[in-house]
Amino acid sequence: MAKCIRFSRHGGSEVLELVEQVAAEPAAHEVRVRNHAIGLNFIDTYFRSGLYPPPALPSGLGSEGAGEVEAVGSAVTHLRVGDRVAYATGPLGAYARWHVLPAQHLVRLPDAIGFEQAAALMLKGLTVQYLLRQTYQVRAGQTILWHAAAGGVGLIACQWAKALGVRLIGTVGSAAKAELASANGAWATIDYSREDVVQRVLELTDGAKCPVVYDSVGKDTWERSLDCVAPRGLLVSFGNASGAVSGVNLGVLAQKGSLYVTRPTLAHYATGENLQAMADELFGLVASGAIRVEIAQRFPLAEAARAHDALSSRQTTGSTILLP
Repeated sequence: MAKCIRFSRHGGSEVLELVEQVAAEPAAHEVRVRNHAIGLNFIDTYFRSGLYPPPALPSGLGSEGAGEVEAVGSAVTHLRVGDRVAYATGPLGAYARWHVLPAQHLVRLPDAIGFEQAAALMLKGLTVQYLLRQTYQVRAGQTILWHAAAGGVGLIACQWAKALGVRLIGTVGSAAKAELASANGAWATIDYSREDVVQRVLELTDGAKCPVVYDSVGKDTWERSLDCVAPRGLLVSFGNASGAVSGVNLGVLAQKGSLYVTRPTLAHYATGENLQAMADELFGLVASGAIRVEIAQRFPLAEAARAHDALSSRQTTGSTILLP
């Protein structure tokens, strides 16, 4: 018998419960994965709090992990027992020793990528892939703005942007985080605790602003982000770390330069064969050394609540994983 994390009501980290788990048999198109490592992400706190409603309560939690295929459904032909796999989409339930999910959500994991690496990398890395390579295809020589550059997604973005020849300006909350972002490839950093973000962007771009701004913070940075987008540029709002953006006045987009705004999610990009292609590009950059994965925090699965508290209070840097 093993353990998993479930919650029966929405709220703070105190609603997370450690309960017994049975290794369920996969249906025809499903696979049972024995997790070796599990990723911790901000979206997990959204489901826990109720910002994003799960399909039903009680519910499992988590969407990212890496491990070995332990059982396959009768209709699954491309995976076998013993295969090394990773995932970052699909049904909730990764906070567990075993996770049963549709085979279409799994990617093959190269031998060069470890389980802990993959669990720390998949969701964040695939997020950066679709943001930089699909939502807006950044080009060498461009200057872009990325909020929370010292977070798990941000550090990968810093490295990926540098590999593409893109100048990434990263916002951070302290001198230590500025140093971390710079060490990972940020072209410039802005410490929002003591610097005016909009003014610094104007200075760093010679008044031109940025063709694209990536914002995972949400409510607290919405207005500042708009003020950093060049005329006819794009604001990519892909997270709500400070709360959801609400009450948007579309007229503001015209006033600030005929701006575009999008609110994308990984699930609408990582579909079908595109998922493996995205993962292969990510794994290739990791294998080449262009992207390094920093696992700054490891928590036992039983301490998932403490891990959520650390993440929500911005006490973490880089990636955090849970170990079942």
